[in-house]
Amino acid sequence: PDVIIEAQFDDNDAEHGQDHLQDALTDDIKKLSLDAGEKGETKQDDGPKVNDPRLLPEKCLQRTAKVVYVLEKKHSRAATGFIKLLADKNSELFKRCAMFSPVDHRVPRAYVSLADCPPDFVTRPEDYSNMLFICRIVDWKEDSNFATGQLAKSLGQAGEIEPETEGILMEYGVDFSDFPPEALECLPQSLPWVISPGELAKRRDLR
Repeated sequence: PDVIIEAQFDDNDAEHGQDHLQDALTDDIKKLSLDAGEKGETKQDDGPKVNDPRLLPEKCLQRTAKVVYVLEKKHSRAATGFIKLLADKNSELFKRCAMFSPVDHRVPRAYVSLADCPPDFVTRPEDYSNMLFICRIVDWKEDSNFATGQLAKSLGQAGEIEPETEGILMEYGVDFSDFPPEALECLPQSLPWVISPGELAKRRDLR
């Protein structure tokens, strides 16, 4: 059977990264190899080296990848959520930005400008604790834990049907605006409209 090695991942490992963890596992394999040699087992010199990654158990390997190009942006970059003041009141960021927390946890939190927030948000943030907003993500810097967003509009109180529905439609990029006059002109103008007997005669009635 495969040899399974359990390693303790502590803060020291977090500082040195994956290479440190692999070195620790390699040292453990060396110890096991020495123990096996003492018991009379021999090992050929032309075999794989001890630091060969193929010697590590599959569960000890961390697959890594790097995004090199975004082919298509499928998400609308719009999200519904709530705004709140930043925790650190003494920071310069507190005077310029608020935190937007999306309802969908797959969307990152974002800094939004206080200029986009309601005028009395800083003095009375509790009035907006249950208010839904639409925010569009405009940027996300590589060295920042949070994206940068721009508030689009206020939807209304969370839990009500109309704001929640409008937020879902905007998130998925559904056009729910009124039909233009050109589209409405294609509909029958004489109301109430009824099916003519000629149409009924050549159609199958599925009512």
